[in-house]
This record gives sequence, structure tokens and C-alpha cells, in this order.
Amino acid sequence: MAAARALLPVGGAAAVAVPRRLRSGEASSTSLSGPVSDGARLVRRMQLRPAPLLGSSTCALPSLRGKRLIRTPAASSSSSLDSTGEAKPVGFAERYPALVTGFFFFMWYFLNVIFNILNKKIFDYFPYPYFVSVSHLLVGVLYCLVGWSFGLPKRAPINSMVLKLLFPVAVCHAIGHVTSTVSFAAVAVSFAHTIKALEPFFNAAASQFILGQQVPLTLWLSLAPVVIGVSMASLTELSFNWTGFVNAMISNISFTLRSVYSKKAMTDMDSTNLYAYISIIALLVCIPPAIIIEGPQLVQHGFKDAIAKVGLAKLVSNLLVVGLFYHLYNQVATNTLERVTPLTHAVGNVLKRVFVIGFSIIAFGNKITTQTGIGTCIAIAGVALYSYIKAKIEEEKTQMKSA
Repeated sequence: MAAARALLPVGGAAAVAVPRRLRSGEASSTSLSGPVSDGARLVRRMQLRPAPLLGSSTCALPSLRGKRLIRTPAASSSSSLDSTGEAKPVGFAERYPALVTGFFFFMWYFLNVIFNILNKKIFDYFPYPYFVSVSHLLVGVLYCLVGWSFGLPKRAPINSMVLKLLFPVAVCHAIGHVTSTVSFAAVAVSFAHTIKALEPFFNAAASQFILGQQVPLTLWLSLAPVVIGVSMASLTELSFNWTGFVNAMISNISFTLRSVYSKKAMTDMDSTNLYAYISIIALLVCIPPAIIIEGPQLVQHGFKDAIAKVGLAKLVSNLLVVGLFYHLYNQVATNTLERVTPLTHAVGNVLKRVFVIGFSIIAFGNKITTQTGIGTCIAIAGVALYSYIKAKIEEEKTQMKSA
């Protein structure tokens, strides 16, 4: 079976893994039902394929979620099947899927929190966010190159047509990442994440006015608390400045456009290779502005001042560690999405932001006003409501298609 077309993961839809083919013995003992949400996707390190067609309907294997089909000869297949006809779980991950999923969530939160804290601390002695952004992407690219050298995964070939598709995605990714980093350097991490809670608003606007997809009124209404909460938090935020606020807003717009272009950038490549190529292009896009904006300062005194404060070894090691955390938390987030439903992932994403905001306040001892705290809570609650409603709408659409 040909490989399914890959889409850069932008969150929201869960994919269902199915085997490349079912042998006759397995097909007769397995019940097929349920739709594939937005088509099967290719997720890092694990290729997901569309379900086989039965008649005119597209079906998935929801009953096999977290289980593995044991391929044995038809004559002896009954020994590896239980009374319901399903394959018996094999291994720790299959026996305890809830524990494994919980571990993925823990690592997603842990890596994200550590990245945000370490990244912010770098700016205490090295206040050059454009160069730091380049270092994030450079470490990620080196990680991918090492993986390619060991065939994990095997590097996929690329041509000019694919490059044309990926270039706008990579440019938006680069702009979004740089402006996020500039915002984190300029204001408190907790406030930057509060502003970034507005991203669903821009996603809804892009769906309505760019993609031409009708956004239900309930979704628009659920975004009102987000806008109100961010506005309340901004008015009394002690670390507020326009550099941080504007760059966080540009980041929201850039990541929204990245999602739009990602839906058009369909390739036959697995998403690990896609992420690698996008990171390489984004790195090349980020280097020129970093040299133009911060290059002269770095050459004159930037590196010397940082080395004088913490030493060359610590400066280099901190940049490498933060870049590795940046790459890994994005990878684990994709792996987590693969294991859960869109609703669970949406709720988990909201809780992740709560964890980042909470731990950053504790780690840096940030003082916040009562109004800022209330506004942040309202904004996060609005994002949770929006994510819940959106996920339920997607589930209803999926059920209607399968009916």
C-alpha cells in the first residue's frame, strides 16, 4: 500500500494506526468500525496509514488502539487471540497504556517547563534573543542530522516542488519562533504565555476569513473570555512593555499562518523528515536577521560580556541544553497527540500552559497584581472552553460522516 500523504502536525486531530495489510485469518476475526479523523497522518518515527476500504466506506480500527496485531499463520492464530477475537496485548506499553500516556504527558510538561525556565535565565547574561533563536534551531538541525546519519529515520529525498511547498511553512515557523523568543526576553514568561493564549482567536479568524470555513457562533463566544482576560492581565502587568506584547502577537499570527500553509503542504514524507527540512529552512531564514540586528553588538561586546559573567563552557553548554529541550518538547508533544483523542490533547495543552505560567512565577519570583492574576485565569479558562467546544464539534462531524 502506498504511503499516506503527510501533513505537518499542527494539533487538533488524532490519527489511528493500522497495519499495512491484514491477512485473511486476521481480517475474519476483527471488527472494523469508526471513521478516520482528517485522514491518517504520518507521525514522527511512526508511519500511520489509512484504513482499508470496505465497500464505499472508510473504516478504522478503534478497538485496536494501544494493541498490536500478532501475525501468525491462520492455523495457529486462535492461540494468540482472546475470547473476543482481539489480539492479546504484548509488552509493557500494551499492558499499561494509561501509564505510558501519562508518562508522555509528564515528559511533555516537564520538558516545556524546563525549556521556558532555562531559556529565560540565559537572557540574564546573554540578552540576544535573535541569536538564541538561531541556537535553538541549530541544535534541532544537528539532532536531525545525527538521526539521519544513523538511519533514524532514513533521510527522505527532497526536490524543488517539495521545497516550494515547505518554504512558506518554514518562514512562518521561523518568524513565530523568533518573535516568541524576543517576547520571552522582554517580559515575564508568565505574561508572554498569557498573551499567547490568544492564538485560538487568530486560528478561528484564519479559518473563517482565509480558509473560508464557517466558525460556529459558540466558538466565537468562547473566545470572548480569552480576549477579556488577556486585556485585563496586560493593563496591570508589572513587566509589560510594547516590545514583548507586539512580538507575542506577531508570534500568534505567524503560527496561525503556519497552520494554514501546513494544510496545503501535502507530501509523501513522514513528519520526522518534514520537521527536519522545515527546521533547516527556518534556520537559514533566521540567520540573516540575527547577523544584521545583533551581529555588531555580539562581536563588539556581547560574547565577551557573557563569557566574563559565566564562562565560555557554561555559555555554550546552556545554549546546547536549551536547544535540545526545545527540540525534544516539540517532538514529545507530537508523540502525545498520537496517543490521545483531540479533546484530551486540547485539555492537556491548556493544562500545559497553566503549568508553565505557574512554575515560571515560582522559579523567577515574579510579582503579579491581583488584576493580572484574575485576567490570566479568565484567559486560560476561555482557552479551555474553546478547546473543549472545538473538539466536541470535530467529534460530532466525525460521527456524522460515519453514520
